[in-house]
Amino acid sequence: MNFLPSLLVSRPMNHRFAILLGVVLNLAACSFGAIIGTNIPAQPLTRERIARLPEPQQAAWKNYLNNSQQQLNADKNFLLAELKTHNLKQTTPAPSARSFANIPLSRDAAWYSSEQARRIADIIVSFQTPSGGWSKRLDMTSHVRSPGEHFAADNRSLHLGDSDFDSPQGGGWSYVGTFDNDATTTQLRFLARVIAALDKKESTPYQTAFLRGLDYIFAAQFPNGGWPQVWPLIGGYHDAITYNDGAMIHVMELLSDVANAKGDFAFVSQSVRKRAETSLQKGVECLLTTQIVVDGRRKAWCQQHDPLTLKPTSARNYEMPCVTSAESAGILAFLMRLPQPDSNIVTAINAAGAWLEKTQVRDVAFRTVGDDGRHLVPAPGQGPIWARYYDATTDLPIFGDRDKSIHDTVEEISRERRIGYSWYNDAPESALNTWLKWESHPNQLAKPGNLSAQ
Repeated sequence: MNFLPSLLVSRPMNHRFAILLGVVLNLAACSFGAIIGTNIPAQPLTRERIARLPEPQQAAWKNYLNNSQQQLNADKNFLLAELKTHNLKQTTPAPSARSFANIPLSRDAAWYSSEQARRIADIIVSFQTPSGGWSKRLDMTSHVRSPGEHFAADNRSLHLGDSDFDSPQGGGWSYVGTFDNDATTTQLRFLARVIAALDKKESTPYQTAFLRGLDYIFAAQFPNGGWPQVWPLIGGYHDAITYNDGAMIHVMELLSDVANAKGDFAFVSQSVRKRAETSLQKGVECLLTTQIVVDGRRKAWCQQHDPLTLKPTSARNYEMPCVTSAESAGILAFLMRLPQPDSNIVTAINAAGAWLEKTQVRDVAFRTVGDDGRHLVPAPGQGPIWARYYDATTDLPIFGDRDKSIHDTVEEISRERRIGYSWYNDAPESALNTWLKWESHPNQLAKPGNLSAQ
């Protein structure tokens, strides 16, 4: 272990000083760092794993997996049938975009009845998969999907190596329907805005697509209330309960808006609203159940949790099964918005808030140094920031690299990963500040104005 972790262990009462001094010493003597482990791949959801569950639990999981496989086959067969019908030899990739910035969600309400908005809505409907979801990084301003055109753009990693955890699963059928990178939830929110701006007759095709999208969300939910990154399932870490980049939280926020008929979602029927509320409650139960507990003490959450064991699990080669700060902050913020939280939710919130408070660091920055990429350097007066990953037992930062090695200092990982990944960030600051003022905070007096679901 390097000097920084040992210093933090020996000086727990002066955490801020220990971090600053440790950084300085690490910069001068990073040879103390060590490879502390090797990342192992996440296990997919399989029939063999389900067969090892207690007998009463197996039926629901078998049914879920069967539904996933049937829908995956239906999605693929739909595309194959198009190729045959139109005498096409192969599919063409969907138009790609870096993000969904081309799907505006904050325009004036009147804009969503415009020709431009309806054109985007038509493109969105055309790229909806047979299962009801959408892929990620789609350009929703380019053109309406053509027969034989794939539902997904090329989402392959640019750095694939042998036995890479991010290798395309299912014969290259990758991210065809997903919640990753705001996919599916973004399309559904845009359709809702257009539906709200049009009369019932004009909005009918968009309502149909919207309700198919909700059915996709309901079908993708695990029996224990979680959601995978990709559905139908395609194996690998994509089968895990996914909090990474807010995937599951975005689904639950959408369901909350639907269940409460908030704003654009007033058109949703009472029966669908009730179904959304039930699904949402199961999701909340999953959040509480997956909160990491060490020696009887609740902490926060991992980016991914195994769908069956609920334990933290890995994702890409450099993404480890441990506590993650940004995703935990997103979950914390969501839980604090719930109206009338019960004692279990309050306990989870206060534990996560305390963990964020404990693991924050100040007087340092993660910034570019010369031509050697980013490093953690002294920066008096700056912060707080958090490491992206923390060992669940020690609450000390850990770092991964593309070769699956796990390190106890960011200085030891490759320059490419130091440049290309957010190993330290300030994303949790807003959630921490909200928790410090939250009326059920253990150090706050009860007062009116509790945060409620919007």
